[in-house]
Amino acid sequence: MPTTAPPDRARSGHALITGASSGIGADIAREYARRGKPLVLVARREERLRALADELGGQVPCTVIASDLADPAAPAALFAATSERGIFVDTLVNNAGYGVPGRFLSADWKTHADFLQVLLTSVAELTWRFLPAMEAAGHGRILNVASLAGLVPPTAGHTLYGATKAWLIRFSETLAEEEKGRGIHVTALCPGMTYTEFHDVNGMRAKVAKLPKSIWLSSAEVARLGVDAVESGRRVVVTGRANRMIAGLSKYLPQPLAAALIGAKSKDFRDSD
Repeated sequence: MPTTAPPDRARSGHALITGASSGIGADIAREYARRGKPLVLVARREERLRALADELGGQVPCTVIASDLADPAAPAALFAATSERGIFVDTLVNNAGYGVPGRFLSADWKTHADFLQVLLTSVAELTWRFLPAMEAAGHGRILNVASLAGLVPPTAGHTLYGATKAWLIRFSETLAEEEKGRGIHVTALCPGMTYTEFHDVNGMRAKVAKLPKSIWLSSAEVARLGVDAVESGRRVVVTGRANRMIAGLSKYLPQPLAAALIGAKSKDFRDSD
């Protein structure tokens, strides 16, 4: 089992944030910087990470590590890089992610394999590697950025996205139960529609722009809610009143009715071609 000797005081630990180059990840970094937390910023786009480090470096120490989590070797290399620098990570934010639009068979297997490596396998491995030192220190925070998609009935298109987010929510809940009493909080953050680059990257911006503005939140607000939730020990948090209502309806309505309602609107935010 991997170990890193923790310092005497847990508050000297760093927050490691994957997918920190933009969107919710960058705003989680800003939120932790505002609270005085040293940062390890991780993403593929090193130039963006360095720009963020320049922005936040006057508030807290920032370490930049460029890493592509689609590479199966990346989690171990990332853990080794922090260990070599003597960095104790007491806050792990598993935020890196993206969507693969269209039907399951519309993409090649390498595309799906990379997706699963980033959104599922790397999350489990990074948690497994960094958690022992948190347990040794008696203090830790793990914030897993899931999605409302993991709480609502499935729809056609983006086939693996909702499935991986549902897994991430259950993984977070199970881990939170295991770590109860050890000083470690585990939270699944479940945003709905959020103003980020996510929909530009997956080519869905034109479709989602038709959705009501009332259901959208800024990434800064989502970040604040997520950090507040993990610090207070909440296991699952859905951001925004409208999204909480959608999640509640999905939970309490008869499954066929909930699926029909979600399916009727899915063409506005899912590409199933």
